[in-house]
Formats: sequence, C-alpha cells, structure tokens
Amino acid sequence: MQPDSVIYRARRQRVLDEMGEGVMVIATAPEVPRNRDTHYPYRHDSYFYWLTGFNEPEAVVVLVGGAQPRHILFCRERNEEREIWDGFRYGPAAAREIFAFDDAFTYDALDAELPKLLENQPALAYIIGRDMAWDTQMMGWLNTVRGKARGGVHAPNKLIDARIWLDEMRLIKDGHELTLMRRAAEISTEAHRRAMRATRPGGHEYEIEAELLSAFRRGGAEAPAYTSIVASGANACVLHYVFNNKPLRDGDLLLIDAAAEFGSYAADITRTFPVNGTFSAAQKDAYELVLAAQAAAIAAVRPGATWIAPHETAVRVLTQGMVDLKLLAGEVDGLIESNAYNRFYMHRTGHWLGMDVHDAGEYKLHGEWRPLLPGMTLTVEPGLYIRPADDVPEAFWNIGIRIEDDVVVNASGCEVLTTPPKTVAEIEDWMRGE
Repeated sequence: MQPDSVIYRARRQRVLDEMGEGVMVIATAPEVPRNRDTHYPYRHDSYFYWLTGFNEPEAVVVLVGGAQPRHILFCRERNEEREIWDGFRYGPAAAREIFAFDDAFTYDALDAELPKLLENQPALAYIIGRDMAWDTQMMGWLNTVRGKARGGVHAPNKLIDARIWLDEMRLIKDGHELTLMRRAAEISTEAHRRAMRATRPGGHEYEIEAELLSAFRRGGAEAPAYTSIVASGANACVLHYVFNNKPLRDGDLLLIDAAAEFGSYAADITRTFPVNGTFSAAQKDAYELVLAAQAAAIAAVRPGATWIAPHETAVRVLTQGMVDLKLLAGEVDGLIESNAYNRFYMHRTGHWLGMDVHDAGEYKLHGEWRPLLPGMTLTVEPGLYIRPADDVPEAFWNIGIRIEDDVVVNASGCEVLTTPPKTVAEIEDWMRGE
C-alpha cells in the first residue's frame, strides 16, 4: 500500500458517509488523439484522481454505500506486449493492494460486473451530463438491470449528480493538498523569476515561454497547469492571448500568465513588467493602481467574508484610480453601479484553485455569495486593459496589466502562496540583476 493511499481511502469513505445507501461511479478521462496514431500527453480526470490517486487511463472507481461499504476499482489488466510499447500497468491485483481497494476488476469486465453492483440499489450517482458517451453507457447498464425486473430485481430509481458531494469536498483543501499546492507555487514562482531575467528587447514571446516551460520541468512539475499566456504590448489587452509569437519591443510591457501543475495540483500566477526593465511614468501609474487593488483584495480574503468581497474591494480601488488617471469621469459609486469600469476591467478578481486551475466548487449557496472558510484556495487577480481610443490619454494606449497570486484562507486571513517580484522596485531591481 502506498502511504498516500490512506488519504484517498479516507476521502472515499467520506463520500460514502455523505451518500448513504447507493452506488457512485466515476470514470477517469479517456486518452485523446492528437493526430493519426499519436495522443496528447495523458492527464487523468480530477474527480477520479481525487478519489483514487490512480493515474492510468481506462479506469473506473465504484463506491457502494450502505451497511457493508465497498471500494472497487476497474483498471487495465497487465499486458506484456503493450507495456513494452506504452509502459508499466498495475493490473487489478496490484492496484487493489497498492491503492487500498476492497476489490478490483479488469476494465473489460465493466459490462459484466457493473450491472450486478447496481442491482437493488436505491440510487446511482455519477457526473451527469458531462460526457454524452458516458451517459449512454450508464443508461445501458441501468437498462440491463431493469431487464431483470421479472426476476424481482430493481434498478436504482434515483439519479444524482455526484458533484453535489465531490465539489464541496474538493473545495476545502486538506494538508496533503496544500503541501502539493505550495510546491506548485514554488516551482511557478521560480519560473516567473527566470522569465523576468530572460526578457529583453529584440527577443520573442515564445523564447520567454520556453524559459517558463524549462523551469516547470526542472522543478519537477508534470506539465503547465494551463496554456501559458506571454503577451507583450497590445497583446496584453487580449485576456486569453496564447499565440506567444510576437517580438518583444523596447518600451512595451510584458504580461505573463503561466504556472505549473505539481502532483496534479495547479498554481496560477500573473506578472506584468517592462520589456526593457524600467517602467515608464504612465506604465508605473497604471501598474501601481492594479497593485493597490490587489493588495486591498488580498486583505479582504478572510474567514466569514463573502466570496465576492475581494472583487468588490478591487473594483472600488480600480474605479477610483481610473478617475484619477482620467480614464473615466464621474462619481465612483455611479461608475460602479453602471459598470462603466467594465470597459477597462472586465473579469472577476479570482476563482477557486486546486486540481483544476478553475477548480470545483459553487460560488453561491442558495442564491447568496458563499462565505470563505479556512482551507479554501483561490486566486486574486485584478487587472487593467487599456485599448487606444479618442477619449483615452495616449500615454496609456495598449497598456495591459494583470497581477495574480494564489492564496489559501486560514484562521486569521489568508496565506499568499506565490511570491515572484511584484512591486515596481522589486521588479526593476530583479531585472537589473540585483
């Protein structure tokens, strides 16, 4: 048994305790073809992995509740020929022992075994509506059970979306998860520091992306947590710019939104800095406005505060700053009420973070913004995106700035996990090699 298997076994038991009688079935992600006979690098399904710690494709976890709970895994059988080509497989017997399951079957046995597990159960929980092929397969197994009605067998009469339990459990990170997230943050922080040092006029966005990817792997990360954004000049005003192919020009800002995934947990960092290492006056004014908004938003992250509080705090600071910089005119309250600030700041100030970079969990409960609790992990990422326009001072044209850090709510406020250089002085000193 792997040491971590105790953690995953305990998670599964928590789910069973919440679910009561019934069966939960969660499949991992399929392999995805890239072209012809090659696949994209495999990445397991987050829900499945959170329950199992098992990272092979073609696997399903089944949890049977009630007086005699069972933890069951379906996975690929050992195959010497395929292992020569594709690598090691655990096989059911080893997987059962190593990952702390009560039973394990081959993946090919699903059609024979799963209907038996659904017989005479009151409820079936799975992730409904995410994958039409999987929905069809689940209905086929249910219909197999229904076909035994004349023999006195009944099928589950209640279908439940498993996310009602899994999302809430994934939202509060345990110590094991936070250890992995801190390491993802450390690797990503070092990557941003290397990227800043490598940036200079005459280079290209893709060269900086290469620095990031190199640092991720050098730090032991499996992969980027998401497609890296390396956006210089006007590109920084495109929120999801991913082409990363333009030259780095003297006098432009460079916005990097990039981070690593470590142990299946994501970091998420954005930094914005001058290509030549020195902020212009307008760049500095805009940057320090976003920095002030982020500082105020981070201060608003604390137990009992609502999810929306950091965003509302950042919006007020940004809107006042837009008036001061003559990007907007009017009273701050009115500009907020009319969403006038949306012209230059059009996204929320954060999102949940965990195994997925936009992680599981509802933002509202019963129509109200949910309160923050210790163990919740989120990003704080205000921004300012100023496109050229007749009513915008020319010095601010094509300035795009976002500053993003990862924080975990604790008993007294929050802990900031990500620490690349952030103030104007820190950035300029670092880029000078100091």
